[in-house]
Amino acid sequence: MPRRSQEERRSTTRAALLAAGRELFATRGFADVPAEQIVRTAGVTRGAMYHHFDDKTELFAAVFEQLEAEITADLAASLTDVPADELVPTAVSAFLDICARPDVLRIALTDAPATLGWQRWREVEQRHGLGLVNELLSQRAEATGADVPPLLGQVVLGAVIEAALLIAHADDPVAARREAEASLGALLAGLGGEGGAP
Repeated sequence: MPRRSQEERRSTTRAALLAAGRELFATRGFADVPAEQIVRTAGVTRGAMYHHFDDKTELFAAVFEQLEAEITADLAASLTDVPADELVPTAVSAFLDICARPDVLRIALTDAPATLGWQRWREVEQRHGLGLVNELLSQRAEATGADVPPLLGQVVLGAVIEAALLIAHADDPVAARREAEASLGALLAGLGGEGGAP
């Protein structure tokens, strides 16, 4: 078989580290995963890890960025052919579904703000989740003529993330989900977002 190029080897090593990091961060959390376990799981050397990432935090940041891109793509796909006046409540419901995934709950919603700091976490959200929320609100405003306050996107994203965390830790997640969706609907209606519960 032909020998792989150096670029192919680098790409394979990086992908293995990202996959190992994502699995371990999702199941154990950032603080409880030593770098040695990551390289063992990835099947690479410690030197290879530090060739691609300055430290464990930078590997986590890359995993988080990858996960956020997937979340945004999944959300966008769920909104195909949805009428403009239903975009925001449909997106809220789809996002709550996605946030129920263990990897999203642990990596994106719990560990990322603490590990990367609020500013860096927000910068990633701006490129992905917050950017999509702002785009959806703009589309809805164009279609319905409703006003969109400048900070509405940040308020909506923060509220949905908090709702997802409340649902995840509730004794009765089904009831909590029902109450969260009703509360988010009321919030959006009060801020000029939507006229009822999603």
